[in-house]
Amino acid sequence: MELIQDTADLSAYLAADEVIDHQHPVVRQTAARLAAGVADSYAYAQAAYEFVRDTIPHSADADDPRVTWRASDVIGQRTGICHAKAHALAALLRAEDIPTALCYQRLTHDDGSGHVLHGLVAVRFNGAWHRQDPRGNKPGVDARFSLDGERLAWIPDPAAGELDYPVLHAEPHPAVLSALKAAADRPHLWKTLPDAL
Repeated sequence: MELIQDTADLSAYLAADEVIDHQHPVVRQTAARLAAGVADSYAYAQAAYEFVRDTIPHSADADDPRVTWRASDVIGQRTGICHAKAHALAALLRAEDIPTALCYQRLTHDDGSGHVLHGLVAVRFNGAWHRQDPRGNKPGVDARFSLDGERLAWIPDPAAGELDYPVLHAEPHPAVLSALKAAADRPHLWKTLPDAL
């Protein structure tokens, strides 16, 4: 699949905003700690990915009702759904000047009752974008950081109405962000997350 930037301005994929708040002290301190233990930007990107994937539980897996959406809150509270974890990873990567985009998949709900948007990121290395899924592994999910072929949590099944959206967003999609901000808790969020872009 050809990935398409929603803006030609690469600096947009390094920007900070209210969601990807990579200038926040919690994000900066975490980034500095991760960067201290690695030799180069590739190793940093992998360390940041594994930090988000492995140390911030997906709130559904942990049965955590809290809803986070701002990167610093995701890192500080150590919880979030896929979209929130993607925001946290984007902030950590952008904090170290690695262009990072947000991207989406349309997947079938775990219970088979319709569809839901799934959030991931894409990182830019060696002149190309590479999608990564930091949602967190569990039985049946084995996502890994890779620049040599995708190792995502799920591969969409077109026969089931699932798909990959090719657009690389510099900012969270407004429909996703609105649902996250408005949710009183995760059960409420499950009812209001959009099922398509």
